Amino acid sequence: MKIEAIEPILAGPWLFVHVHTDTGLVGLGEAGLWGYPEASLAVLKQFEDYLLGQDPLKIEHHSQYLYRNNHFRGAAICGAIGAIDIALWDIMGKHYGAPAYQLMGGACRDRVRVYMHVNGGGTVDDLVASAQAAVDKGYTAVRFTPFPSDFQNLRYDALLDHIVAKTAGVRDALGTGVDLCVEMHRRLSPHEAVALARELEPFRPFFLEDPILPDSPAVMGEVAKKCRIPIATGERLHTIYEFRELLECGGAQYVRTDVCLAGGLTHSKKIAALAEAYHVDVVPHNPLSPVSTAACVQLDACIPNFALQEYTGEDQGPKSEVLEKPLDLVDGYLMVPDAPGIGVTLNVEAMKKMPFKPKASATPIRID
Repeated sequence: MKIEAIEPILAGPWLFVHVHTDTGLVGLGEAGLWGYPEASLAVLKQFEDYLLGQDPLKIEHHSQYLYRNNHFRGAAICGAIGAIDIALWDIMGKHYGAPAYQLMGGACRDRVRVYMHVNGGGTVDDLVASAQAAVDKGYTAVRFTPFPSDFQNLRYDALLDHIVAKTAGVRDALGTGVDLCVEMHRRLSPHEAVALARELEPFRPFFLEDPILPDSPAVMGEVAKKCRIPIATGERLHTIYEFRELLECGGAQYVRTDVCLAGGLTHSKKIAALAEAYHVDVVPHNPLSPVSTAACVQLDACIPNFALQEYTGEDQGPKSEVLEKPLDLVDGYLMVPDAPGIGVTLNVEAMKKMPFKPKASATPIRID
């Protein structure tokens, strides 16, 4: 069996890839650089020269070759590798008639608990209503960003008061049976993050996500050691080497590997094993399409240190059109599929009708 064609597909805000083989098997993957998908598209086109004619089952070899090629690193390259790697695992599974997770060590679980995004940008009442609606649908964990739209212009104490009030409101409304995942979006300084974590302790968040910029594992480690709320971070990291440095510094109690950005299933499985050695659990990052979700579930199913899966809802809007058949969601859990490969098929006809529209990315600017 040989790789016959690499077919990138830009649709909506997403970059998919179909890897075609001369046997008729087709693998599906997704690139994780959501802010700059055209950059990963350019890398995919460069990869084509190497991949055409190769045996698609030599996944580890291809992962190593593409990462080491020319010694360039970064999100555009690792995102493209992620898309190819997921597609190759999809082919591998179809070739052997087994789900990818069975070929990666076998299932540790038959369902994957998810946390649902809820709207944290309005008032306390708005956030409570959004969180309660998610719980009413069966979700047992919710994630929110408790910042107002003009957060960058609030004074320090006012900002902390706002965040604490929202978190307290959700905890009071939902009680203790629902896990709260509080997302900071890298918006705090180290001292602000530590001060805020102390004020949020009474509400027992499941984790505090990305409290500071991910630029320095050492500084993230200093913050984590001063916080008694677990820190979840890593969605902007690409390699086991970056995650090793983060873990060595004690910078995370949950690692947020992005399967579509951090080299696909091959590399993400290694990151999970590295985290396991530090008694750290995995909460895969997943802001992308249902293809990303399907790939994440393959990883979640076969690692012992899985904790929670990020989920944004896929039954409405453009996401509901991406797959021919979505994964089953039951009472806040995605059921692990038994279909070969990554278990899903792209709705090609729907994607043809969906023009490419990259996400707008704006940096908040203070009043001065």
